[in-house]
Amino acid sequence: MIRRSFLAALALTFSMPIAAWAEAPLKVVATTGMIADAARQVGGDQVEVTGLMGPGVDPHAYRQTRSDIVAMTRADLILWHGLYLEAQMEDFFHDLERKRSVVAVAEGVDKSKLRAHDDYADKYDPHVWMSPVLWREVVLEVQDALTDVRPEAAGVFAANAQAHLADIDRLAAYAENVLSSVPENSRVLLTAHDAFGYFGQSYGFEVLGIQGISTQSEAGLNRISELVDLLVDRQITAVFVESSVSDRSIRALIEGAAAKGHKVTIGGELFSDAMGAKGTYEGTYIGMLDHNITVIGSALNGDAPGRGMDGKLSAGF
Repeated sequence: MIRRSFLAALALTFSMPIAAWAEAPLKVVATTGMIADAARQVGGDQVEVTGLMGPGVDPHAYRQTRSDIVAMTRADLILWHGLYLEAQMEDFFHDLERKRSVVAVAEGVDKSKLRAHDDYADKYDPHVWMSPVLWREVVLEVQDALTDVRPEAAGVFAANAQAHLADIDRLAAYAENVLSSVPENSRVLLTAHDAFGYFGQSYGFEVLGIQGISTQSEAGLNRISELVDLLVDRQITAVFVESSVSDRSIRALIEGAAAKGHKVTIGGELFSDAMGAKGTYEGTYIGMLDHNITVIGSALNGDAPGRGMDGKLSAGF
């Protein structure tokens, strides 16, 4: 009897770590804040997500750190964007995918819906999060990636994904409502780099970037001069800075226009390649786009509520 009790206790002791491990959240590492948010929304309490790139970080120029490498080699799943967004990390991910579960979630977006890249053959504009309709496809890719790693939680992931997609659809409707109120002659969005192409395509805005699709492209003096002339000739009065890009070129535009007697102001700061601070509404995908939509609508004479879609924005506009 004593021997049987001892063996039963021993068996229980050895089985406990296995049971605990089976219930432990998946360790997920995501490159951008937008992908990390999608993983949290879809994964719920089934995941523990680490985002590599925080507020104000430019993914075009980002290189993995030693701590990033440690986190990824210990992860159950690594999610990166693809479409040449994390250009400095591509070789690393291709090497890592031979050993770990690594998924480039934006590569699953229907290529016929993507904007061709002006500077690189067979490359596309990676900024698909600027269109809620396109981002839906990325969320579904995240759902598939999580399901592949933990198939027994497929129902949880599916339910969470549908709830998040409903919020994204509501955001898209809000964007249509606010941005359609901007006068047609004011629908010009000029920013530091060309991150808002899908936004312009979705909502009928002409989008102009001082730099190209990547922040690694150069903005020459001729480009600055051309845009100054455009601001003056078309009487554009507001331009926008980005949270993850230096405002130096934008301020050069404003000064150039002022030298020609035309006043241009900064219409606000937009989130382009990174979200807001962790723990804030703007630090979520929904909050990030709600902020951008509301700021743009307000600055360009549209009808936008002071604190956004649900009154959650941290500052009124």
